[in-house]
Amino acid sequence: MRRLLTTLILLLPTMVFAAGGAELLKAETDITDQASLQAGAKLFVNYCMGCHSLNYIRFQRIGHDLSISDEDLQANLMFTAEKVSESMNIAMNVNDAKNWFGVTPPDLSVIARARGTDWLYTYLLSFYLDSARPLGVNNLVFPDVAMPHVLWERQGWQKRVHTTDEHGHEKAELVLVDKADQEKTDKYQKEVRDLVNFLDYVGEPAKLERHELGWKVMVFLFIFLIFAYLLKKEYWRDVR
Repeated sequence: MRRLLTTLILLLPTMVFAAGGAELLKAETDITDQASLQAGAKLFVNYCMGCHSLNYIRFQRIGHDLSISDEDLQANLMFTAEKVSESMNIAMNVNDAKNWFGVTPPDLSVIARARGTDWLYTYLLSFYLDSARPLGVNNLVFPDVAMPHVLWERQGWQKRVHTTDEHGHEKAELVLVDKADQEKTDKYQKEVRDLVNFLDYVGEPAKLERHELGWKVMVFLFIFLIFAYLLKKEYWRDVR
């Protein structure tokens, strides 16, 4: 039973993706890229934090890891808190959020670990106009999503079209409503990568420290191997 539950948990992101029917794109994130993390943090605070919190990380930790001073944190990222030691909570009332969206927007502290960076990246690129939905938008990866497309001004609107491949299989694709938005959309893909990169970092901030420590451990082990080999030769010389 335990093995079955573990398997189901591991397959959950895949099952959710399959339900959406969209092919996942590669996010290709890099949490060692501080410029990307800083850009992602700015996007999150300005566009996502009105509804979504990051309760498991503090502003101070982000400032330390991303080389952002307390003054810059307070000036550019802290709109719902007074002290850098506070968690990244939101001011929205839970009951109000449920009334407005039908569900309470989830905390996104571990969303990258739960869904995967590829899923998040594809999801944020897959909103399209749908007049049948209450908020006028839908999503290929997460059908009937309750979330509005808060980043539409940075991407431009998309519409869903159905095409047929060479094997006669019908598939859904997204195309821009206004082709003049193509340049904007190209830039948006990089911005989404930065945002997903930030959420990947938030899901496990210690990963940065592990990456920084990893090469030092490898160097230490290599040097230790040399001394161990020389010690072995010295010891077996006397034995023989």
